[in-house]
Amino acid sequence: MLDGGPTGSQVLRKAIGGQRRRIATASALGMAHQGCEALVPVVIGVIIDRAVTTGSSGALLRWLIVLAVLFLVLSTSYRIAARITDGSAEHAGHGLRLTLGRKVLDPRGGADKGRLPGALTSIATGDATRVGATAAAVTYAVSALAGLVISAVALLRISVPLGLLILLGVPPLLWLGHLISRPLEQRSEVEQDRAAHASGVAADLVAGLRVLKGIGAEAAAVARYRSTSRDSLAAALRAAGSRAWHDGAILALTGIFIAIIGLVGAHLAMNGSISVGELVAAVGLAQYLLGPFQLLTYVNGEFAQGRASAERIAEVLAAPPAVAAGTAALPHPVKGRVRFSGVTYGALRGLDLDVAPGTLIGVVAGNPAAADDLLLCLGRETDPEEGVIELDGVALTDLDPDDARRAILVAHHDADLFEGSLLDNVRAALPGEDTDPGPALAAATADDVARALPQGVDTPLSERGRSLSGGQRQRVALARALAADPPVLVVHDPTTAVDTVTESRIAARLKLLRPGRTTFLVTTSPALLAETDRVVVLDEGAVTAHGRHQDLVSTDAAYRATVLA
Repeated sequence: MLDGGPTGSQVLRKAIGGQRRRIATASALGMAHQGCEALVPVVIGVIIDRAVTTGSSGALLRWLIVLAVLFLVLSTSYRIAARITDGSAEHAGHGLRLTLGRKVLDPRGGADKGRLPGALTSIATGDATRVGATAAAVTYAVSALAGLVISAVALLRISVPLGLLILLGVPPLLWLGHLISRPLEQRSEVEQDRAAHASGVAADLVAGLRVLKGIGAEAAAVARYRSTSRDSLAAALRAAGSRAWHDGAILALTGIFIAIIGLVGAHLAMNGSISVGELVAAVGLAQYLLGPFQLLTYVNGEFAQGRASAERIAEVLAAPPAVAAGTAALPHPVKGRVRFSGVTYGALRGLDLDVAPGTLIGVVAGNPAAADDLLLCLGRETDPEEGVIELDGVALTDLDPDDARRAILVAHHDADLFEGSLLDNVRAALPGEDTDPGPALAAATADDVARALPQGVDTPLSERGRSLSGGQRQRVALARALAADPPVLVVHDPTTAVDTVTESRIAARLKLLRPGRTTFLVTTSPALLAETDRVVVLDEGAVTAHGRHQDLVSTDAAYRATVLA
């Protein structure tokens, strides 16, 4: 399903088909419930004709027992059916969330392209729930149709015209309901799309709240979210209005249909074609029909919204992978030689670079976009438009993304921490259970962070590590990357939030921790660059200068301006 590009209809069918056992069981019980409900007015009519009008106490007792059994069966069937029905909806929604989760976590990527994280969350929650609800709606639809059929049969036994009226009148009523549901489907899709966008904007603003406060952009951020929220509200109100119009129109048509049945029954009774008990049964069945028709109205609305949500889910599942799978084997052992040959992607333009194994290399990019694109290519989050990147002579595009990322770990500047202790965050990257995280903590000076916390390395961190300062978060994130000890480590601006003394200590310790391992330092920090074996300067997406940091500071004015400004 991840590669097949499913349509919305296929998503809907798969969600329902996956719950067929629960749906079948709940539908059988629902049919029993609706059948018993339909038979209640019929039995009451029989009691009137055979017991009340004749004065027979025995007949009255017998039919009252039958009526009691009917109520017992319909009550028990309803409770069990409702429980199974709700379970089918929850399981179907959960299955869709798992499928979406697998797509989002697919190493090849692609699901998040053009979407904010909050938008994906909205699809995996709201849309998955709506599609899951269609599994429950199938049960309701089968039960309601069973009730209509039983009512029609009962009315046919009472009077052929009454039975035919239902059998011939229900299909056009259902067809009209389908036509009326189309605007609801369209507006529901717009509503969910606007809600997902608003959720994504909100997540973005919360994630960057400190930055927004730092640059005094709170007013602009609030204005942006207010505009997005109002668009979402307007779409939700239009969808709600469409749902109200849909339900009202269906109920009006249903009411007219039931009134016609009642009038026809009354006319037949006045002509003597049916008895008083049969008239009571016919009127009771006409009133009962309101229940199945309301169920069908609800089902119609659920399917209209479910189809819209299924289309949005299908768009995510059908998103093409960002990178190909690759079939080549990872070199063993990985020495760590990285070579760029004519690499073009985004801000990178024909980049040529050869990094020997075990080199600590600094990369200075005057254009931040070039640094970001370099990290994306090295981490196989995307593939170059032109050229090739090789690891020990094997093109990264020929490797499976998981294998490539095990060999080349890219530690982005905005790396997040997770809920759990400080030590748990660092240990999450350890290559083995017996690996000691102490050296990595010390190299990143994260041991100083631990000593400043109430419970040391066992201190729980809040979501995204917000209980730490910016500098503390950076040091813990760097310790996690160092603890992984990959053959090739790419670190992007790991010390922008720490003081110069701490930065110098990190620079010296980092070099000592990774002898014989290839390390890229994508940064403009003089303290870090001073410890590198070599520095390359990227300008206009290509290497324009290279050498030792001290030599470049002395001879290259552009480098000096970028690094020492």
